[in-house]
Amino acid sequence: MGLAREGMSLVRFLVEAGATVTANDRATADRLAGTLAAMEDLPVRWELGGHPREVFVEADVIFVSPGVPLQLPPLVDARQRGVAISSETQLFFELCPGQIVGITGSAGKTTTTALTGAILREAGLPVYVGGNIGVPLLDRLADIGPGDRVVLEMSSFQLEALPYSPPIAAILNLTPNHLDRHGDMDSYVAAKINIVRYQRPGDWAILNADDPITSTIEPRGDSLWFSLQRPVEGSYLEDDRVLLCRGGSVEKVCGVADVLLRGRHNLANVVAAVALASAAGAPTDAMRAAIRGFHGVPHRLEIVDEVDGVVYCNDSIATAPERAIASMQSFHEPIVLIAGGRNKKLPMDAWAEVIRRRARALVLMGESTQEIEQAVLAAGGPDLPRIVRVSSMEEAVEVARTVAVPGDVVLLAPGCTSFDMFRDFEERGERFRQCVRQLRS
Repeated sequence: MGLAREGMSLVRFLVEAGATVTANDRATADRLAGTLAAMEDLPVRWELGGHPREVFVEADVIFVSPGVPLQLPPLVDARQRGVAISSETQLFFELCPGQIVGITGSAGKTTTTALTGAILREAGLPVYVGGNIGVPLLDRLADIGPGDRVVLEMSSFQLEALPYSPPIAAILNLTPNHLDRHGDMDSYVAAKINIVRYQRPGDWAILNADDPITSTIEPRGDSLWFSLQRPVEGSYLEDDRVLLCRGGSVEKVCGVADVLLRGRHNLANVVAAVALASAAGAPTDAMRAAIRGFHGVPHRLEIVDEVDGVVYCNDSIATAPERAIASMQSFHEPIVLIAGGRNKKLPMDAWAEVIRRRARALVLMGESTQEIEQAVLAAGGPDLPRIVRVSSMEEAVEVARTVAVPGDVVLLAPGCTSFDMFRDFEERGERFRQCVRQLRS
């Protein structure tokens, strides 16, 4: 159920395993033409344009894509009739012979996952990185051996019904997110905590000591902590140094100057990756080398170009107000902010106050344009930034170019999802890149 990238990979995997497969999506065949063409060689029954009840109640097992709400009537009906509900993630957990390192949180997952993978690779350990990023790891399952590490970025959607926890698992932070899907903060937090809920003695939970929610979690196994504020058993920041403490022994990993990523939130990602990599068996020299060579990942505070003295930065992954705040706080320069998209029913008051303090101009696009503008108008603070509404990314970048002066940063930090105008945050970020590159033509 659901034929996004994971669904396509799962269909092929199940067919090759000998299953009789029905592929279902609410989208019509016309909208899925590319997907159907890519899988035309498979003996699959296609049920498109809706969710016929008989398809679900007749199944032995239903694999649900992460984007599909588990409360949909056909799934509820199937569960009541005893049909097993699973997912690509659950199947991977059941079949993977390697050691899984799982990482979740409201922000910083991709950066921390990529850096943890880089550290383990630098340590000479066989490692695969995937989950919410990269290729679906079912495609690589045949290559993974018992001694390999598998570093997974895991979303709340992947975790909410997962009956397993990785032997090494991190919760980076917990702030309001995806409330349009989960309904309330308690349900969202419960989904995230599944990443450590089923751990056993001897497993490792890596938790943020500075976060008011994660700092209260009592894991079933062992724990390491990370902090930017105080010494902990784990990894922490002290006097511009990243330190690792294990069993009372403290080692310097690197200096803050060795970290190439902008923003204090990225320092939190670094100390989290250090604690994770330590639990997975990496030495500090590998941590140091990987951190010094790590430039980040696309669409995450990615410097696209500098044109006429103005820096253009792509933080399309900033899909919630909290993430947009962290993005803006990564710069000391005046900001021309490009924001907007589809809101996830998240409060915007704090973000609006930061916009009043830090943005010289605000360029708004997408469904939430009026909502963001009203929040900024209502916020207290210095003089109101110039606010311009636009209807496309091309227009947003052109308006930002005319408003910005040398020394400014034009920052794409939308604070909202991309689904009103783009397929995902990556397509949105790529469109921003293209528009910026055209400024030189």
